[in-house]
Amino acid sequence: MKYLRTIAALGLPALLASCSGVQQQGTLAELKNVRPVLEDATIADGLDKAMDSYRVFLKETPESAMTPEAIRRIADLSLEKEYGYVNDLPAPAAGGAGELGEGRQLDKPEAAKPARREPVMASGTAIGGGSSESDRAFEDRASQVATRAHEEEQGLGDHPGAASDLENANARQAITLYKKLLAEYPLYDRNDQVLYQMSRAYEELGEIEEAMRVMNQFITTYPDSRYMDEVQFRRAEFFFSRKKYFDAEDAYKSIVAMGENSYYYELALYKLGWSYYKQFLFEESLDQFIALLDYKVSIGYDFDQQLDPIDSKLVDDTYRVISLGFSNLGGPEVVAEYFTRNGARDYEDKVYSNLGEFYLDKRRYADAAGSYKTFINGHPFAEISPHFAMRMVEIYHQGRFGQLVIETKKEFADTYALDTEYWLHNDIDSRPEVVDFLKGNLKDLAGHYHALYQDKRFAKEKVVNYAEALVWYRRYLSTFPQGEDTPPIHYQMADLMMENRDFGKAAEAYEYTAYNYPLHDQSSAAGYAAVYAYREYLKSVPVERQAPIQQKVVDTSLMFADRYPEHEKVTVVLGAAADDLYKMQNFPLAVSTAQKLITQYPDAEVALRRSAWLVVGHGSFDQALYPEAEKGYQQVLALTPANDVSRPALFDNLAASIYKQGELANQAGEYQVAADHFLRVGVLAPTSTIRANAEFDGATALIELQDWTRATGVLLNFRSSFKGHELQPEITKKLAYVYKSDGKSELAGAEYERIYGESQDEEVRRGSLLLAAELYEEAGSSGKQLAAYKTFVKAFPAPLENALEIYSKMAAVYLAEGQGKQHITTLRTIVALDRDAGASRTDRTQYLAAEASLVLAQPYFDQFAEVQIVQPIKPSLEHKKALMKKALNAFSKLLDYEVADVTAAATFYTAEIYFNFSRALAKSERPTNLSDLELEEYELALEDQIYPFEEKAIAVHRKNVELLYAGIYSGWIEKSIGKLAETFPAMYAREEQHSGVVESIDHFRYIIRTPQPVVPEGEAVPAQPEVAPDAQSAANEVGSGGVMPGATEVL
Repeated sequence: MKYLRTIAALGLPALLASCSGVQQQGTLAELKNVRPVLEDATIADGLDKAMDSYRVFLKETPESAMTPEAIRRIADLSLEKEYGYVNDLPAPAAGGAGELGEGRQLDKPEAAKPARREPVMASGTAIGGGSSESDRAFEDRASQVATRAHEEEQGLGDHPGAASDLENANARQAITLYKKLLAEYPLYDRNDQVLYQMSRAYEELGEIEEAMRVMNQFITTYPDSRYMDEVQFRRAEFFFSRKKYFDAEDAYKSIVAMGENSYYYELALYKLGWSYYKQFLFEESLDQFIALLDYKVSIGYDFDQQLDPIDSKLVDDTYRVISLGFSNLGGPEVVAEYFTRNGARDYEDKVYSNLGEFYLDKRRYADAAGSYKTFINGHPFAEISPHFAMRMVEIYHQGRFGQLVIETKKEFADTYALDTEYWLHNDIDSRPEVVDFLKGNLKDLAGHYHALYQDKRFAKEKVVNYAEALVWYRRYLSTFPQGEDTPPIHYQMADLMMENRDFGKAAEAYEYTAYNYPLHDQSSAAGYAAVYAYREYLKSVPVERQAPIQQKVVDTSLMFADRYPEHEKVTVVLGAAADDLYKMQNFPLAVSTAQKLITQYPDAEVALRRSAWLVVGHGSFDQALYPEAEKGYQQVLALTPANDVSRPALFDNLAASIYKQGELANQAGEYQVAADHFLRVGVLAPTSTIRANAEFDGATALIELQDWTRATGVLLNFRSSFKGHELQPEITKKLAYVYKSDGKSELAGAEYERIYGESQDEEVRRGSLLLAAELYEEAGSSGKQLAAYKTFVKAFPAPLENALEIYSKMAAVYLAEGQGKQHITTLRTIVALDRDAGASRTDRTQYLAAEASLVLAQPYFDQFAEVQIVQPIKPSLEHKKALMKKALNAFSKLLDYEVADVTAAATFYTAEIYFNFSRALAKSERPTNLSDLELEEYELALEDQIYPFEEKAIAVHRKNVELLYAGIYSGWIEKSIGKLAETFPAMYAREEQHSGVVESIDHFRYIIRTPQPVVPEGEAVPAQPEVAPDAQSAANEVGSGGVMPGATEVL
């Protein structure tokens, strides 16, 4: 930069004024002792006026101490006029020279907080930046920094043909003046400056050799001059530019020896280092460069400053040449040895980082990373160490060393985890970039192994990659439990577990992600994934271990629905939870969950709402909440297509819920309510399989209410609607009961007959037929009664007793109906069946047969009794006798049954036969051809014949009466007593009184038996006496042909 500097010389007027002033104060002679004040000043008319002023001064002023000063000023102004500078050169900028490298400046990277070279991994700060400048170009440029700057500013350099005498007239004039000054004033106290300026003038003229001669004269003559450092620097630069590095070394050393007060100290150190470097004295070179940096540190230089790009560039170049030196000496290990030997420096990290970047520019990735690693090993707790580790990751990534990237990331994660020793020496809060890198590092490692796990090419390492990914996911989560990225990382870990079919752990991870962090983008997705994972886990667990997992499925499902009610899958989750709860028999919660789905999501898919209503129905039913169950099933049916195969079962469920309401009412004795519920089944669920049962129970309830009319209708409807139903027999019974209770005996009888046809129980069939017959009897329907009896004896011929009982009843009906023929036939059947019964014959069959035989025998008596003895006597008597014989024979057979009542009847009839015969004889027609005497004799003879028969009749009646003394009573005995009373009123026409002693009349006696027949009506069976042989012989006597001994003769 050009500037105008002038010497403020006093013009003649001024000088005169100055002299005038002095004259006023002293003598003229003292004027020589007064030194005019020559100061630099800015002259408005420029350098020419200033130079003219000095010339006037020299011309008009006597030679004095000011004369050489004026000459020097004229010379300096001549140079300034020609080249724009004067003797007082500006001091070189600290750390640089002039306007170095203007237009080629590079931003200095922040060494302490490196920014990434390539933002491909977790955020960090790169340690330096690469340079496209080759080492040779760098050496050429950086080693000539001061030389070029000095030449540009001072003109030091060869200018062949550049300066013509005409063009450099002022310079040559200045040299002439300087020479004159040196020659004429050798003791001038500023001759060092004169030599200095003269050397510069030669330089400007391009006469470098003359300039060097003058400078050599300068350093010899004026070793203590204040210009010494600059002159030596100019000499050093001269040597260096001509590759005379040894000579340059000496010159630079002389400046360095001057110390830090020299303006050229920094540049001298810098160029001294280069002088050694050019001589391949790398360690000596490093000493100088390190000394330069030490000086920078001592003056408080800010290595990260950006305000002075020239100075910053010098420092950067220093680091680079240091990197070259250490590289030539062996690399980062030499750096460590150097600082161990020469002492640690605060800027060591920058030495290492620049060395690393130096190697990186050459794509020596391992050496680059090694440089950073060496520093870290020697300074494990240095604040910058994590950044160096971060830079190692970036370097390996830039070199595409994937495995080394991973290994370095792992090492970083282990070394700078938040619980490691590093953080005992450093404040976590003040190093957010390290924490961020650690966060990204853990995330990258987890993602890397997760990706490897998914890569089919590494299927064999799947297990290892899975475990490794989990390690880093978990490290991230434990290190940053509440970070912004923590929920997504947790979700990714859960995804990995899910992919590995580790459903249980995946479910836990999803669940934690969903509910243990503030709401985030994946909260609801994680909640749903937890439900899904638990369900998958449930499938993989043995049945005996499923209960707690099933509970967990439900718990997380309900939590999901509560926390994320707007999620698109919430209805599915709620529906499944309701189903699960029902299967777990947690009916209250199952129902409430289903109702929540129905209430909160009325627009849910039909299938889901249908399923929920089904849970409501089933769950309510199982809690005996049958009205709620009924509603649930109705809703399910409303949502079920008409052709759906599930409808029949649903109708059954609906019917069951209604049926249960009826059942409860029935148990409470509310039969009307019960009947209504039971019968609603047929209305609301007509196709239900339990409709029949419901209607049956409805009829039963109506029967309890004695509502015979409604009960009848329900039962009849059942019969027609449910043909072949297993309850049909019961319907018949109930109908029979209803008809019977309602006084409809004939209808009841028909139902009992149906019972006979429907029942498989023989006893029921027997009883139903008998009851039917009774009901027909009540109804006066003898035909149906007899039909029932006939059916009975045909269906149940055994046991014989029962069959004969029915035959007896049939005989009675026939008798009552006047069907004598059928009556007799039936009696004969009874007798025949008993006779042929063999081992099946019992006392009761004998009794019934005896009774039948008695009835069958009575006609013989009646026929006998009706016949009178009329003329002609003989045929009439023979006929009477024949009938008598038949009758006695018939009644005598009754005695074989040994039935007391029948025996008594037979005895009575036997006595009556005798008595009737005696009466017939007494009333017989008399012969008409007898005289009175003959007639009298005839009467006497007839009486003789009549008397034995009367006696016999009395005797037989008395035998009957004797039964009373044996404890047997019968109507036939009463009749015998009546007959005896007619004959012996004094004896028998009063109450019988006896001592209880049975008298024996002749040989007629009784053997008492007490049979126990089965009698449906429950009547007592009378004792059955055994008739003595005497009675039988008496009957035989009559039947043998004669009336009595001697009677024939009489007649």
